[in-house]
Amino acid sequence: MTRAKPDYEDVSCRCFQRPGKRNTRAILDAAARRAEETGIRNVLVATCSGRTAFEARKVFPAHIRIVAVTHFTGFEKPNHQELSDTNRRKLESLGVSVLTAQHAFGGVGRGIRKRLGTYQLEEIMAFTLRLFGQGTKVAVELALMASDAGLIRTDEDVIAIGGTEEGCDAALLIRPANSSNIFDLKVKEIIGKPSSF
Repeated sequence: MTRAKPDYEDVSCRCFQRPGKRNTRAILDAAARRAEETGIRNVLVATCSGRTAFEARKVFPAHIRIVAVTHFTGFEKPNHQELSDTNRRKLESLGVSVLTAQHAFGGVGRGIRKRLGTYQLEEIMAFTLRLFGQGTKVAVELALMASDAGLIRTDEDVIAIGGTEEGCDAALLIRPANSSNIFDLKVKEIIGKPSSF
């Protein structure tokens, strides 16, 4: 009698004791391993200064396309972009695509909150996703933003990597969607995240 193949797959998840940049190399290594195992061709990485994107380019093989997603211009202060022109050019020379766009869970809703003191739906969604940690929220947001920019397809899985403040500490295997179809987005696997945050 032959046994039926199980209807599940055992996959590992790195659970970090603390959030933050100390986990950057470990989460990038885990994400690179999972990309190899699953045949993922596109990886999204949150970056402000470019450091995390440079590190990702070192860790992921050359055939994997990296999209570095920055804060929008004006995030810290009006007319200021945290990613320097020099680092943007260096990343692009390494084959890294750079996306600077309004955050999927911010933008106009954040402006309304600042002025009128009332939260909008996208910020409530962001707070809900933070139940899994800041990096997890960021990873979902990257998938929406990169889809909206046309840098990734919505019919191919990606790995999205986010973090808490600096560096990265969370990686998700995601089937992306455009923000106007947010409920079509699927978090298929958690590759790693902090367990305490």
